[in-house]
Amino acid sequence: MTTVGTNCLTLIDWGKRLDPGGSVAVVTEMLAQTNEVLTNELFMQGNLPTGHRVTMRTGLPTVAWRLLNTGVTPSKSRTAQVDEAVGIMEAWSEVDKDLAELNGDVNAFRLSEAQPFIEAMNQEHASTLIYGNSSTAPEEFTGLAVRYSSSTATNGQNVIKAGGGGSDNSSVWLIVWGPQTCFGIFPKGSKAGIDHMDLGIETVETTAGMAGSRMLAYRERWQWKTGICLKDWRYVVRIPNIDISALVAESGNADLQKKMIMATHRIPTIGLGRPSFYMNRTCLEMLDIQTRNDVKAGGGITFENVAGKPTYSFRGIPIGAVDALTEAEALVS
Repeated sequence: MTTVGTNCLTLIDWGKRLDPGGSVAVVTEMLAQTNEVLTNELFMQGNLPTGHRVTMRTGLPTVAWRLLNTGVTPSKSRTAQVDEAVGIMEAWSEVDKDLAELNGDVNAFRLSEAQPFIEAMNQEHASTLIYGNSSTAPEEFTGLAVRYSSSTATNGQNVIKAGGGGSDNSSVWLIVWGPQTCFGIFPKGSKAGIDHMDLGIETVETTAGMAGSRMLAYRERWQWKTGICLKDWRYVVRIPNIDISALVAESGNADLQKKMIMATHRIPTIGLGRPSFYMNRTCLEMLDIQTRNDVKAGGGITFENVAGKPTYSFRGIPIGAVDALTEAEALVS
């Protein structure tokens, strides 16, 4: 048995879901985001019930030239192991049975409430993929921004600062998705994506009105066990410190094309996986404008057909719009 609180649909909410004819209205999803990173992120089953263990080469054996009748000292390579953890994202919906059945189309009414749960989980995954930090929020998985937060770290060569200042900064990312580079993970023995469980009609306990009273409600649960495995840090590049106000004003801030060219040259073998650039709408708009200004000289972004869908690309690498990329990032040192 569960307790129903203020996060359940009310009669007022029900009234706002109907059109003048009494049918469930088609809701305009004003809060929906575009996070194209979700459409091409590669997912693989982890080798652990809680994530994925990666074994990586950290040192090569020593080799030497030898003369006849002389020997060579034996040597060995070195490896290290890193465990990548997954998090469990979960949401519940409880709707009073009589409320859901008021207009006679209970399935349509429940669907209108289910769709925003899926959108909310997609947005949360996209945001955590970039900004998740298990050090400060242990229930999350660690995203990419924490891993690429300094240009002086071991992976600092893949942090190409754009020279911005202030507090309205954003980043552009180049990610090469692949089983040997970077991929999303789900626990061993589970399944990828959102797991939806329709529990049907159950008795629940309410807190509104008389505490401890009972009612029947339709209950649903959504769950997503997910994380990310950065198997080879050389195949992800971050372009941080893009000063958005200066970028929009075209006041000599980041030359996005130049930084993106630099990013492609940080990748050892671009064909080892599926590369994609990611940026928010403002950066994509200004990249388009910068390209327009440079088009007389040739080069820049073009439209390519990827999986039957026209998409922006830069030097043959698709560019995805990601609304989860904020414009309030702290400066990267």
